[in-house]
Amino acid sequence: MAMLEIESLNGWYGASHVLHGVSFSVEPGEILALVGRNGAGKTSIIRSIMGLMPRTTGGIRFNGEDISAMKAHDRYARGLAYVPEERRIVRGLTVLENLQLGLVADRKGIDETAAIEEIARSFPRLKERLHQEGVTMSGGEQQMLAIARAMIAKPRMILLDEPSEGIMPVLVEEMGALFRRLREQGTTLLLVEQNVEWALKLADRAVIVDQGEIVYRSDAATLLADKDIQERYCAV
Repeated sequence: MAMLEIESLNGWYGASHVLHGVSFSVEPGEILALVGRNGAGKTSIIRSIMGLMPRTTGGIRFNGEDISAMKAHDRYARGLAYVPEERRIVRGLTVLENLQLGLVADRKGIDETAAIEEIARSFPRLKERLHQEGVTMSGGEQQMLAIARAMIAKPRMILLDEPSEGIMPVLVEEMGALFRRLREQGTTLLLVEQNVEWALKLADRAVIVDQGEIVYRSDAATLLADKDIQERYCAV
């Protein structure tokens, strides 16, 4: 059974019809890269999956359950986490307090102290800054905090929107290593990414979005080797 199944998904912002019959699935324990040009509809797809689009039709099943009509917080409570492009680190809260927000909707009875210690081991940079205000860190460190906040409640799947954007290369490489570890531990990842080469080197499979439609799908290695398709649908 697929971890996530999207069937004939349509989405609107007001009168603007931005998603057109999108269908794909994500298998348990894999990284799926969702790529395409800016404005192609990638973010709208993951916002729809998370229940954040103003209006959608179609089917969304997560871990075998129809979640199409659920509120975003109920989807999160079922193990579906989201790291938005804008990170949404809360001003005035420390790194530790931002991490604790990731446990607010926890229904698994996770031990907060143990969870923070585990996050600190995975993110040494954050461990050094637990009592620093989150928004005073660098952009790359804030991205790590956003990912850590999504991870802390041990979700089954994480949706990541442009995680490498505006981040130093050394942190991008650290992030790639983290995503590989998460996959090895059984976490499923849906990765929306403008850095196509980096995403395809990480991913198992890839889907290309263009003008709100799925136009190509293959294993990631095949797309990585196909420069003509990348140029046609992914070049800026």
